[in-house]
Amino acid sequence: MGIVAGLDSSPEFTRIVVCDADTGAVLKQGYAPHPVEGRPSDVDPQAWLLSLGEAAGGGLLEGVQAIGVSAQQNAVVPLDAQGNTVRPAMVGGDKRAQVAAADLVDALGGREAWAQAVGCVPQAAQPVTKLRWLNKTEPDAALRTAVLLQAHDWLVWQLLGRPVRRTTDRGGASGTGYWSAATGAYRSDLVELALGHQAMLPEVIGPADAAGTTPEGLLISAGTGETMAAAFGLGIGLGDAVVSLGASGSVMAVHPEALVDNTGMITSLADATGMHLPVVTTLNAVRTLRGAAEMLGLGDLESLSDLAVKSTPGAHGLVLLPYLEGERTPNLPHTAGTLSGLRRESMKPEHLARAAFEGMLCGLADALDVLRGRGVEVRRVFLLGAAAELSAVQASAPALFGAQVVVPQPADYAAIGAARQAAWALGVSQGTLDPRTPPMWQGPAAQVLDPGEELAVGQAVRQQFVSVREQTYPGAFR
Repeated sequence: MGIVAGLDSSPEFTRIVVCDADTGAVLKQGYAPHPVEGRPSDVDPQAWLLSLGEAAGGGLLEGVQAIGVSAQQNAVVPLDAQGNTVRPAMVGGDKRAQVAAADLVDALGGREAWAQAVGCVPQAAQPVTKLRWLNKTEPDAALRTAVLLQAHDWLVWQLLGRPVRRTTDRGGASGTGYWSAATGAYRSDLVELALGHQAMLPEVIGPADAAGTTPEGLLISAGTGETMAAAFGLGIGLGDAVVSLGASGSVMAVHPEALVDNTGMITSLADATGMHLPVVTTLNAVRTLRGAAEMLGLGDLESLSDLAVKSTPGAHGLVLLPYLEGERTPNLPHTAGTLSGLRRESMKPEHLARAAFEGMLCGLADALDVLRGRGVEVRRVFLLGAAAELSAVQASAPALFGAQVVVPQPADYAAIGAARQAAWALGVSQGTLDPRTPPMWQGPAAQVLDPGEELAVGQAVRQQFVSVREQTYPGAFR
């Protein structure tokens, strides 16, 4: 078919991969940081275009027939009626909006009302919450806002020369807080609830649709959010889950239908293929390990891992409930961590190190079980993040998750997913691919870890954790 490109505009940089459209083999790459210091809450979106131009320098895109765009989620770009930015884009976690999130939850009648409306409960990071903050804090800017775009929508629009038609995809729309993955429709009343008035929203196009073609003939695909692009780049499908180990953790899986969860623990996103991507997040993942390393006077997580493997499964009865920042799964926002099972023989550094790893992984296994409890099939777990390479994680994860664990080699999966989407749209436009079936690309190089004979031991450790959790916080998951 030819050559396609995928562009990932993350919070800190732009990465571009150029791929063979048939196999997905990466042929060339480009990279440039955004010309922005740190990770501010407000960013001029022109910074994204500047780094895009730098990353694409040196003729990187010569011969490319189609390009896909992945970009950071939760960024919202407010435009006036002429298409100019009213103020800088609001990006990132944006703790300024925490009060606005609580306001919105109350304004619609509680968490359950939001879950029923759009499949998620407002969080500080979400576009709908940022609109509420804008309305309350910068009312003049809110009043001038006529059009709402996310980062990937805005970049696609710019690449196409700012046409009258503005588009987005199901994946990006599902993270806004004003589009429902279950109904496939916007809730413009929620935009009005947040912003104070209606605004123009981009047209949601299909996964294999093209957003348009540039004057030079370059086809631009629909684009999507980073999470959906990374899942598409990894090639996950039904039966697969992805566990991301950052400071906080997230668990997502492919499912054929949207899940409405009245507790708000599940965020019901759409993926980049026409399926659904329910997500459960935990507030405490690698921050648990970093805290334990500091407590034990260790300089890095590798040292903590080496210490932990000197202990045995179950950490001699030590159980760490890792709710150091409060927790979202289960919903315990004001709690703290708990260390249980202290006996003279368990009070050794290696047992505390082991308990930190097991506590983190059991917390993520709880999140996996939220999805399993709603009928989501989990046969394989893709484990992402630098901590996935640690021996203590790899030794325990398969048995604690009760599934095969796949640890992909580090790669630009969001950019690769964006390129795969471009290949799909190109193939459909040429009549060589079915709009219901994405191109089959080679999967990532990966380590594959099976629970094997350790499964029973892992489930006993898991039960030890669940018993302590239930004793400390009875009914936390009811």
